[in-house]
Amino acid sequence: MVEHCSAMTVHIGGRAVGPGRPCFVIAEAGVNHNGDVAQAHRLVDAAVEAKADAVKFQTFSADRLASTTAPKAEYQQQTTDPAESQQEMLRRLELSASAHRELLEHCREKDLAFLSSPFDQACADLLEEMDVPAFKIPSGEITNLSYLKHIAAKGRPMVVSTGMANLSEVEAAVEAVRSVGEPGIVLLHCVSNYPADPADVNLRAMHTMQQAFGVPVGYSDHVPRNEVAFAAVALGACVVEKHFTLDHSLPGPDHKASLEPNELAALVEGVRMIERALGDGRKRPAASEADTAAVARKSLVAAHEIPAGTVLTEAMIAVKRPGTGLPPVMQPHLVGRTARETILADALLTLEMLR
Repeated sequence: MVEHCSAMTVHIGGRAVGPGRPCFVIAEAGVNHNGDVAQAHRLVDAAVEAKADAVKFQTFSADRLASTTAPKAEYQQQTTDPAESQQEMLRRLELSASAHRELLEHCREKDLAFLSSPFDQACADLLEEMDVPAFKIPSGEITNLSYLKHIAAKGRPMVVSTGMANLSEVEAAVEAVRSVGEPGIVLLHCVSNYPADPADVNLRAMHTMQQAFGVPVGYSDHVPRNEVAFAAVALGACVVEKHFTLDHSLPGPDHKASLEPNELAALVEGVRMIERALGDGRKRPAASEADTAAVARKSLVAAHEIPAGTVLTEAMIAVKRPGTGLPPVMQPHLVGRTARETILADALLTLEMLR
């Protein structure tokens, strides 16, 4: 079912994504199933256990995605057999259409959004047939405008990673999508290196894209650990995506740069804590501060014993804890008033004591 989207709010799997909404956490399983459907199901279970909003896989045909001469990236050379071609590596990592459908059903049973990145039009058509709630566009396809238009025409939300792109390339991609319709776009800032160096991340580019295109913006994180992802949420990321695996030591191109299940759970927990901490922006005391305020703030007290009938001077009034009496700002209003009764030293001054 296609859900209604407005420019700054996109609906994915029944969840509203955009400024002021809970951050949508995508657990990126990618190809960390190693072509094993049972392992892919375990990744779904791990994403559910971590309380992610979605799990994301990759949908591709190795023969259509890479030529026989296409080299592997440097990080892939380091994590897989360097004598193996990219196409050969990808062929081991493909999931069949039936496996996709099994995983989608598994996600629906667990109330977890199923997403996948289609790497060509035919793969996008398969995902549309499966009634996925949105399309996740990988960074490598952002300059593939005919592909973007093909997917945009399906009218489903598009979560577009922008790794390796400059602002003009992002603009061309957004214009291509909007030339077909307005399916709802979320842009993900991203650095396409595995792992990415925090010094390369430039999180403020999220604000640049949101201001330029008026759409929700998030962050796809390839930095080890979770600190940079947390910073992205604090800066307003509406979506956070992070690779995860069942075990760092498994063979395959992405396991070493991925979170393990306990780390994924810590990511989600941290994101939710940050959301609670961000609040609504109004400066006011928290209800939990009341007890501390009573102890830490000060009140007006008698600097020494004040006999009845005495006209108060400034020297007769001290400012001491606790903070449960008249606040210090009231001191000028007490000077010149007369004590109705004898006031003991250190007694909290009240208006009833004076005339």
